[in-house]
Amino acid sequence: MATEARWKGRLIASSDSTISVDGNAYFPAAALVENCFQASSHRSVCGWKGEAHYYNVVIDGEVNENAAWYYPEPKEAAAEIKGRVAFWKGVKVSASE
Repeated sequence: MATEARWKGRLIASSDSTISVDGNAYFPAAALVENCFQASSHRSVCGWKGEAHYYNVVIDGEVNENAAWYYPEPKEAAAEIKGRVAFWKGVKVSASE
């Protein structure tokens, strides 16, 4: 069964191969809907995953700042999430029907 990410009711990612880490579904980067994301300069650090980079989610010109994150170079313990993206800040992640 596929997992979907939606913001404001619009599909922004869908995949049948998400990975769950710390309660977050990490989608393959290829599962993201083009034109719904813009790079952000925001960064944060997780002690065991490494430095997170962010995307703003954009729907019809409305911006949800830093609502998606990824680890371009995760630490060894989190290697499985390299090339994957997770969501928060009102993005709803659920199994598709």
